[in-house]
Parts: sequence; C-alpha cells; structure tokens
Amino acid sequence: SAGATANAEPAKAASSPAEPIPVDPAAAAEAQRVLDLVLSVGEECQTVEDLKNLLAKKPNFTCYDGFEPSGRMHIAQGLFKAINVNKLTSVGGTFVFWVADWFALMNDKMGGDLSKIQTVGRYLIEVWKAAGMDMDRVRFLWCADEITSKADTYWPKMLDIARCFDLDRIKKCCMIMARAENKLTGAQILYPLMQCTDIFFLRADVCQLGVDQRKVNMLARDYCGKVGIKLKPVILSHHMLFGLKEGQQKMSKSDADSAIFMEDTAEDVERKIRQAHCPREEAADAGADATPGEDAMHLVKDGLQNPCLDYVRYIVFGAPGATFPCAGKTYPDHGAVREAFLAGAITETELKDALIAAVNKLLQPVRDHFQNDASARELLAQVRRFTKDPVNPGLRRLDLLAAADKACVVCMPFVASHVTLGAVLSTARLLEAAPADCLPVLWVRDWSAIALNCFDGQAKFIAAANTVFLAALRALRPALMERTRVLFQSQAILQDPSNYWISAINVGRAYMLDELLALDSPPANQQAGYVVKVLMHAADMLALSPTSAVCHPSERALFDFAERHRAATAAALPPVRVETVEGVDARLRDSPTPGLVLDPDCEYTVLDSASADAGSKMKKAFCAVGDVEKNAPLRLAQDFLVHGASLTVKRKEENGGNATYTSADELRNDFASQALHPGDLKPAVVALVQDALSAIQTELKAKPEAKKAEGDLKTGIKQLAKKSKK
Repeated sequence: SAGATANAEPAKAASSPAEPIPVDPAAAAEAQRVLDLVLSVGEECQTVEDLKNLLAKKPNFTCYDGFEPSGRMHIAQGLFKAINVNKLTSVGGTFVFWVADWFALMNDKMGGDLSKIQTVGRYLIEVWKAAGMDMDRVRFLWCADEITSKADTYWPKMLDIARCFDLDRIKKCCMIMARAENKLTGAQILYPLMQCTDIFFLRADVCQLGVDQRKVNMLARDYCGKVGIKLKPVILSHHMLFGLKEGQQKMSKSDADSAIFMEDTAEDVERKIRQAHCPREEAADAGADATPGEDAMHLVKDGLQNPCLDYVRYIVFGAPGATFPCAGKTYPDHGAVREAFLAGAITETELKDALIAAVNKLLQPVRDHFQNDASARELLAQVRRFTKDPVNPGLRRLDLLAAADKACVVCMPFVASHVTLGAVLSTARLLEAAPADCLPVLWVRDWSAIALNCFDGQAKFIAAANTVFLAALRALRPALMERTRVLFQSQAILQDPSNYWISAINVGRAYMLDELLALDSPPANQQAGYVVKVLMHAADMLALSPTSAVCHPSERALFDFAERHRAATAAALPPVRVETVEGVDARLRDSPTPGLVLDPDCEYTVLDSASADAGSKMKKAFCAVGDVEKNAPLRLAQDFLVHGASLTVKRKEENGGNATYTSADELRNDFASQALHPGDLKPAVVALVQDALSAIQTELKAKPEAKKAEGDLKTGIKQLAKKSKK
C-alpha cells in the first residue's frame, strides 16, 4: 500500500552511513603537538592510548612525583625535573609534588626532627623556583600533614592494595629500594604498597616519576584491574641519568662525584665533568645483565653509556629550543652532537669544555638566587647547619593504655565470612583465662582484616561481622563482657596514626622478610597482606602494652614474635606473659568440599535459626558411640555446662530413663563408657544450642545498630557466595 511505502523510506534513510564529522586540521595539529610534548617527558608511556584519552577528556590533568627532603638535590631532580614539569604544565597539566617529610621522619633523617626536615623541603622548593620551574600550576603537598589529617582514607586504601597482591608481585616493585629480592626486610614490602597508595590518595592522572619507579607505578594499574577502576593512571617514566663514573647506571646522593648537584660551585662542576667517564665505543659487556635491582633502570638501550652525552641530551637539550655551542659550531639537537663526537669531529676535551659551560650557565641562576635573596640565603644557611647524622629519636608507638590498667589482651578472630558459634565460644574461653588481677581487653583487628582480604576487603561487611560477633558474646557471656574492654584497632590507630605506623614500619625495618614468613605457612604467608598483618600486630602490642596475653595455639608464634620485638626495642615497657588456650572446636562434621575452610553446613553460625538449623545440622554431626575426641556435640555440651547450663537427656526407662547433667566431666565419662548414647545426646544438645541461638537473636534485635549489622552481614555473605560461583 501507499502507507507502507511511505513508512519504509525513513527506515532506509536511518540505516545509511552517518556523515563523517569534519576534522579541524588546526585542532588536530594542536592535539598532536600536546601529545608529542607530553610524550617527550618520558622514556616510556603506559599507555599512549590512555594518554590520548586523558588529554581529550581531561585537558586539565594532574601529574604527580614525590621526593624525600633528606639533603642534597642532584641535577636530575633539579634541572631535569624543572624542564619536565614546565613541559607538562605548559599544556594544561597541574603538577603535584608529594613532599615525603613523613617518610624522612620515619627514616630518622635530620635526627628525626620534623621541623628540620620541612625546612629542607622548603629549601628544595626554593631551588626549583630558582632553576626556572614555572610555579603557576605546581602544588606542594606535605605528606605528614596530608596523611595525618586524612588517615582514615589513606591507610584503608593501603590495606586494600595489600590484600590484592601476593608477595611475588610486590617483590618485583622492590627495585625502588635498590635491593635484591633475597635481601628484603619486612618494611620493603610495605614501601611499594604505600607508594601505590599515594597515587590514588592524590588522585593522580599521570605518574611522572623515573624509570626506577616504573614497577611500583605499574602496580597501581594492576590494582585498577583488580578492583574495577576503569580509568587507570598513565605511567610516564622519565630517563634515569647515568652516573658520571664508569658503570654507574644512575646517579647516587651517597657518592658526591657521581653527579652534579644543584649547589655545586663552578669549580665543582668543572672537576666532576673533567673526570667523568666519556667513551666513544660500547663496552664489551654493554649487553650484560645489570646489577640486581637495576634491571629496568633504562628502558631504551644505550650500549655507549656515556654520561657526558646523557647530560647533553637530557639537561642541555631538555628544554624546547635549546642549542649546544661546541668547538666553534652550534648544534641544534643531541643527535648531531653524538654523531659528531663518535665520528671524532668533537674531541673529549671539547665536549667536556662545552658541557661545563652549558651546565654552569644553567646553574648560575640558582647560585645567584641563594646569594642575592636574603630569605633564600638564610634558608640555605639553616640547612647547612643541620646535622645529618641519624639520632635515635626514642621509641615511637601509639600509647593506648596506661600501665596501671594491667591489661590482658585477647585478639578477636578474623571473620572472613560466617560468624560461627564455635569462634564466639572460643573467644569467650580466652577472655576467661585472663589473670584475675588484669583487665581483659578484646582487641578487634578490623583494619588488619582488610589486609587479609576478609569480605573482599569491604570495611562495611567486616564491621557488620564484628558487631554481630560482639553481640553474640554479650548474649552468651554477659558478665564476662561487662568487665571486658573492647577496643577497635581502627579507632585506636586514628588517635595517633603517625606514631602507630612509624612503629609498624620500624618493626619491618628490624626483621628480614624470611623471618616474618616463618611465623606461618603457605599459602597464608604468601600474600602481601599477611606481612602487613604481622607488622601491625607487633605495633598493636606496643600500643596496648599489656602485662599478659591469651591466644589460640595457631597465633602463638605471632604473639611470641611481638614479645621478642618489645624486648629488643622497648625494654622499658612491661614484659608480656603469653598463655595459649585451646578454643572450642565446634565443627559438627568434615566438609564434603575439599579445601573449604569454613562450611556453614557443617558448623553452627550465630545467624542460624534456632527452630530450623539447630536440629537439622545436629542430625548430620559426627558423634560415634564412645568417641569423646572427635565429637562436637559433646564439646558444645561441655562448654555450656561449664557456664551454668544443665543438659536434660530424655529417654525411655528401659534405656536408662531421663537424666540431667550439670557436670561436664560426668557427661564425658558417661559418654565414654557408653552409658549415654549419641541418639540421646544429640537432641539434648540441640536444646542448648537453641537457647544460645535464641539469646543471640534477642541481643541482635535489642539494638538498631546490631540489627542493621545482621542485615549487612547476610548481604556480605551472599556476595561472597555469588562470587565463589563465578
């Protein structure tokens, strides 16, 4: 029909190809110029496509680099960094410098005096200003202020990163400490995790650090993939200048003659460059493997490894439009200088003469600034007066409890999914073992739980599980909980986060990684979060300063380690007497699923239904005639009897008649002698379990926060179950 034909025409038109959007040649050329200039900063970009996307969608992007104000600034950190910063800010970037004064404090630089460290930081900023860094789009954020004021954001992010990676992955980042992997301390696992945290804490779009930092920056991209962050930070890794001496893959602050420093005199510059390595031919071992820890110091192979030519390329020609007058000729780019030198058109002496003149010309504004500007001159004088010899700053720790408290610490177990009745009863048993003259302290390790990947590191569900766990304890042992002080790790740390984390890192600095791994066994000790947990535990014990501690046998090695550390580093604190107490093994039967640590079908959970689950689970419980060892119903009954309950067995007269037990020993003896049959024991224990579950439900319903936690916990468990099926 005519109507059908009319309706068909628009459909045909809609299916035809869209007209291409005209491309503005000028805009395209400008976009390419910006991209090329940004790429000129780095020896590598991960990835160019991500960078293109960033520049198109966020022209006012944020770059970051960090530095520790611990002393001198070499020419790469000074002039080379100023050149790169100016390139990035000239095309719309904002450059954020992360002034790592807190890390310098942690490392006891400037005698552990934060005010001196910050003075050094201000001096280094002054050097950059004098070196020509355009400060209009540059921000300096001081680590000590930012981390301390936002500790509730920074440290959970670090813990979340730790939970996502195994140790093998983190070890690959440890090149940033220039250590071979078999010589790592515990702290050297923590450092990359913290540097990775910095990237997200600062909301950096571009990580503009050296190639030596590449692996830890790539860790941030890997983390994005693991947690579903779509916009990954771009890694723009700049070249590492060769040291001036033969074979030096990079400059070293500890070797004054390995580099030109920003405060060097003209005479210093001449002396260092005159004696610098300056080969025309590649060394015979140019392709050999680098020293361990330096394997990725340079991503672009340079078999010549001539530091003088390196300075020409990256310092002299780093700034756009630079030229290099040498031997009566002006060279327009570094390639021409290199070609002429290798061909013999430029002698070594001529190259060094020209380089000395060029470097001194670049450094002279810095010298003039610190000579002519009164405030800058005084700042430099202060820095020179500071002693750089480390001074023992004394014990740094979170000071949480008074010695008069005489605390006995019990650590609440980590809850990875379900809160089990056995775990609650076991924790109560540990608290009951506290000496009579001590204050029982239940330490809730909610932040360590993030590092261990409990509930996939989701703080909401970890908090819900802990709240439900505590409600169950109050329901079953009200008098015990009345005299017990409950402390949450996260809340305690936030009282003085700086000293707490310095104490944790100091633990890591004092022990080799292998010593920490020996405290547990694979696969538990192969995760980065495990190392963090160990360091935190030692810091926890320093913070709590108890006189005693009670733990499950599985954690005895951890508590003993913390006590060894206290004895070695904090002898003024009271010694800790550690006691081991067996918990209540309430597993009703072995899980049919191999390798499953916790099977809720084989163990009571505190959210089980008193009417439905108590009986159905007990029916499947292992309870062989006369077996008093592998017998969860008997163990549960004994624990209830010890705490004042009575067990009523109902049976026919010909089977012995009804019986009431109030003694755990009597119950055990009757079962061992077969005077009590499993078929009679199980129903009696069900009644006790029902009473316990009902009491827990009453407690959960009594307080809105507990009721909400119950709902959150159920949601968290469902999410874990859904994930496990994928």
